[in-house]
Amino acid sequence: MDELLEQLVNDCMGYTKEGRVASYIPELSKVSPDALGVYMIASDGKHYGAGDHAAHFTIQSIVKPILLLQALLDNGIEFVSARVGTEATGKPFDAINVSEQRLDSENLNPMVNMGAIVMCSLIHGDTYQDKIRRVLELTRRLAGNREIDIDEAVYASEKAYGSKNRALAYLLKSYGLLEDPVEDVLECYFQACSISVTCKDLANIGFVLANRGRTPGANERVVPAAYTQYVNAILMTCGMYNGSGDFAIRVGVPAKSGVGGGIMAVVPTRMGIGIYSPALDTKGNSVAGIQLLEKLSQQLYLSIF
Repeated sequence: MDELLEQLVNDCMGYTKEGRVASYIPELSKVSPDALGVYMIASDGKHYGAGDHAAHFTIQSIVKPILLLQALLDNGIEFVSARVGTEATGKPFDAINVSEQRLDSENLNPMVNMGAIVMCSLIHGDTYQDKIRRVLELTRRLAGNREIDIDEAVYASEKAYGSKNRALAYLLKSYGLLEDPVEDVLECYFQACSISVTCKDLANIGFVLANRGRTPGANERVVPAAYTQYVNAILMTCGMYNGSGDFAIRVGVPAKSGVGGGIMAVVPTRMGIGIYSPALDTKGNSVAGIQLLEKLSQQLYLSIF
């Protein structure tokens, strides 16, 4: 399997030239666009990696399923589903015009920025620092890595240049979809997006989602199986931004991408996969990462369809 992953990294390396690193957050623009790494944890507990899989990068939108899991753990499915929808918007992840109708919870899903901002407001905690600590703790448990922390430089850059997310949050506030102070909610959101991870961390998180809430090795239950089913279904339809339909055809597994260059893929009952390649397409997805996942899916018959 290591040889297969090495071959796929070599085969897909050229695709890094077809994308561009995110620049709207200045700190993200400092990474090399040529990086490509993959890590995989199989159902038998074996680990495989190739390329730049040990590189650290910020989780960005891949934190959205974690925010959703934390909101579910704190409130349950019925409460959460009443406050944010599950349908794909068909719009970019940071779109303001998510609907031609009045903005309400049904127009959002937890994998776009507006929905994730709402998720932050649903997480329990006396302060927003308590909330981000709980999100960070859940991330560490899912990834099996106590060393995971926030990249302070990226967080500062997110906060300084987060005008569009502020606009989205104030729009939510104006429609009564956000009760708490906007800057408090965004403090949680910006810090959550700035959590630093590796491909192995993402593979571990993907494995827990694939294994009905249990970790590899120790088989410890982190989240209820019903919550992983809920999250995986939303990842399948909404996880790759407005490229989710094409990704479903080409790769065919639940996944979440982030503008930091990461992709977390979930192959139910079989494996979790973490990818890193920061050169993005126009939709904010890793160009080489999707190519690698497509080839891996074809080689190992990963598609759930």
